Amino acid sequence: MRNILFLCTGNSARSIMAEAYLNHAGAKNWRAFSAGSKPAGKVNPFAIETLAAHGVDACGTLRSKSWDEFSSPSAPVMNDIVTVCDNAAGETCPAWPSRNGGAPNKLHWSFPDPAAVEGDDETKRHAFETVFKSIAEHIDALIVKSNA
Repeated sequence: MRNILFLCTGNSARSIMAEAYLNHAGAKNWRAFSAGSKPAGKVNPFAIETLAAHGVDACGTLRSKSWDEFSSPSAPVMNDIVTVCDNAAGETCPAWPSRNGGAPNKLHWSFPDPAAVEGDDETKRHAFETVFKSIAEHIDALIVKSNA
């Protein structure tokens, strides 16, 4: 079982969708978490709606949280850390607990912030759907690669 942490600034949309989707699609081999450097304190309702539209049950299980939860010695040890926004990628991350002295693999996947899109609800839904599809493609490729 590999642990993976998806990081973003607000932990309300992109990292939340990545956590939920990988826990859904890769449940046999992966355990996903998400966090933010400056958590919004709530999950964006369009993220929950988008996940539900794809059959990913996230009702009541997802919350916006600080990455500090995952830097403590008692936190789950991560095999992989993935930043999903450019802001988080540029920030100084905490020191993550290591496994047998080895630091986790670090990846950066850049996705636009659907929560920043302005307009009516249909415009926002489209933005979330577009970003979700990109996240799912990256995660599906990661699952295939890890099974190779």
